[in-house]
Amino acid sequence: MLARAQSAFAEFFRLEAAGGLVLMAAAALAMLAANSALAPTYEHFRHLPVGTQPLEWWINDGLMAVFFLLVSLEIKREVISGQLSSRDQLILPVVCACAGVAVPALIYTALNHGHGEAMRGWAIPTATDIAFALGVLALLGNRVPLGMKLLLSTIAVADDLIAILIIAIFYSQQLSGFALIAAALVIAAMALLKWRKVTALWPYLVLGLLLWVCVLKSGVHATLAGVLTGLMIPHYDRGNAIDDATEHSPLESLEQALHPWVAYAILPLFAFANAGLALGGLQRDDLLSPLPLGIAVGLLLGKPIGIVGAALAMRAFGWARFPQGMDGRAMLGLSMLCGIGFTMSLFISGLAFAVHPDWYAESVLGVLGGSLVAALVGSLWLWRVLPRRATD
Repeated sequence: MLARAQSAFAEFFRLEAAGGLVLMAAAALAMLAANSALAPTYEHFRHLPVGTQPLEWWINDGLMAVFFLLVSLEIKREVISGQLSSRDQLILPVVCACAGVAVPALIYTALNHGHGEAMRGWAIPTATDIAFALGVLALLGNRVPLGMKLLLSTIAVADDLIAILIIAIFYSQQLSGFALIAAALVIAAMALLKWRKVTALWPYLVLGLLLWVCVLKSGVHATLAGVLTGLMIPHYDRGNAIDDATEHSPLESLEQALHPWVAYAILPLFAFANAGLALGGLQRDDLLSPLPLGIAVGLLLGKPIGIVGAALAMRAFGWARFPQGMDGRAMLGLSMLCGIGFTMSLFISGLAFAVHPDWYAESVLGVLGGSLVAALVGSLWLWRVLPRRATD
């Protein structure tokens, strides 16, 4: 079981790191297209009609549901049989993740509390993009200790769980009681399948598609159907017939099948469709307005202040230790990389300012600027403070 967990993490890191590099390339291409003669073609691509909705909608509400399904599978696996399954492994990353959400939100609020609707974006700087961050970390090669990779990935997983809760609670629209009842019945059908020890994946996936339609009509964001479906996919427990020593659980099988598609197709496509910000009309005052400034400062300063402050406090009280190979300077560098918001931050921006295109553009500016600087400063800092070491 331990060997399988280590192998699964190595594969996870390889895919996430490589996917992060593809994600960076997709974002760069989007910026290039939006600020060149290709801008009309780029806008046509985003708004290309597909059925009754534009392509951008299908990416953000449809394909991103698959991304959230994968996130849900990862969280469930980590809680049941991975890095979040024991208190000793859980306490440091979860406390750091909570502090790394709270401080950026407070910074954004301090800069935007008098700006009415702009406060809908308070959650934008709270997110960490695990693929982007691990992609940057991969560029440092064998300088990076295994404990840092584990801690960064675990903080990001806990961060994703908090982001999911924030989206469900704060970014739902007018609710439809009928659609919510229908969604509850679909979830009950999935629970019945689990109770009957059904391990075939296709019934859960068919019901998951039906759940997506119900959630879409309910007023809750449709991507949360992916989260709920992932939580219902069977994994190891005492009540089923899955032998964790000899076979993959349905959850593991689905996670392994989805991961390459999400890392190399869905997330880069999302980045390409959402990161294209036209810079031609921007003024210096736009860069320093409260909305993008709150996002950028939240990512650049809020994440390190929250994460490092929580980690130092936990160590001082004797409640947790830093991973092997990490000291305070390495923790600071890791916390800087956690300021790479990108995917989830852009996603929340779209939810917060769907009816305010100008504010959405400002939020994208804050996300891209803050994430880029966090990536550069964090990687340069870690390059300086981490010694070269033998390959793990």
